[in-house]
Amino acid sequence: MDAASNQPSSKKASPQKKVLLQPCIYQGCKELCLPDHTMCFWHDPEADKTGPDIRDRLQKMAKEGKSLAGFHLAKADLEGIDLGAKEGCAGPDMSNTNLYRANLRYAHLFRVNLQGARLLKADLTGATLNFAKMTETNMLGIRLDYSRMAHVEWGRTLYQERQLAQKHVKRTPEQKHILYGEAEEVCRSVRKSCEDHGLFDESGHFFYKEMVFRRYQYPLGSWQRWMSKLVDMLCGYGEKPLRVFSFSAGLVVLCSLFYFISGMVSYGEIIRFEPTATFEKNIDALLDSLYFSMVTFTTLGYGDITPMGPSRTLASLEAFIGNFCLALFVVVFVKKMTR
Repeated sequence: MDAASNQPSSKKASPQKKVLLQPCIYQGCKELCLPDHTMCFWHDPEADKTGPDIRDRLQKMAKEGKSLAGFHLAKADLEGIDLGAKEGCAGPDMSNTNLYRANLRYAHLFRVNLQGARLLKADLTGATLNFAKMTETNMLGIRLDYSRMAHVEWGRTLYQERQLAQKHVKRTPEQKHILYGEAEEVCRSVRKSCEDHGLFDESGHFFYKEMVFRRYQYPLGSWQRWMSKLVDMLCGYGEKPLRVFSFSAGLVVLCSLFYFISGMVSYGEIIRFEPTATFEKNIDALLDSLYFSMVTFTTLGYGDITPMGPSRTLASLEAFIGNFCLALFVVVFVKKMTR
């Protein structure tokens, strides 16, 4: 036997190099990154989330109290997922989560925080959203058929409104027009769903915003935009009856001041402001002017006081506007009370 064969080999097999995984760079995430990535599986937008085990893994994390904020779950099949909170407890945090085209049919999302989430074209048919937080959520193309939406926190501004409010981002008129159109579509979709569920206060809120966004799409200075603004000022597109009352009260007061200066006639005596008259007499004249303005606005016309000079033209105009405002108030008030 060759002696050299008995010598130990000078070359030893090198050990495999260990890959050290770093924490995910998403703020607050404690998961480890994927190999050669800076984010974990849940926050990585390129990771495949269409697997059949995604739903069970998310349910387990929610039960363990882990945050689901910022997860990328685009096109994930989450049908029937149970992420709802227990009675008296806060739901899981899914803020800023990407749920683009996700299947959330019949999902249980009771008290879930979806603030800033991207629910673009997500299917929430039959989902439970009671007490969910959906402020500034992108709901363009969302499906809410047969879902439960009692006490949802919609917030005062939509996702598109927040985009338009970013003053540091310069947008062209075409880009603004697109965002206004998207906001109108979102309001229309949510409004119809709220009406189907008997949530008329919420539906009225979204109807008002829908009409406002439609107005912003009209060209500046167009008669459609001016008419829409006028209707908004008068009655809030039928959703704010107090605006009719406020406008009517303001008109009555303004007209009474005009009558007080220009003058009226009562049984041959002229009633108007007199610089040389006493304070009490001018106050009586002012109250008479207010009384005459009120009976003119309501078209009662007792005839004890009649206008004189330019007051006649204003009285005719006030009576015409008063007829319109009274009818408008009845329509708007009945609409709000009979829902």
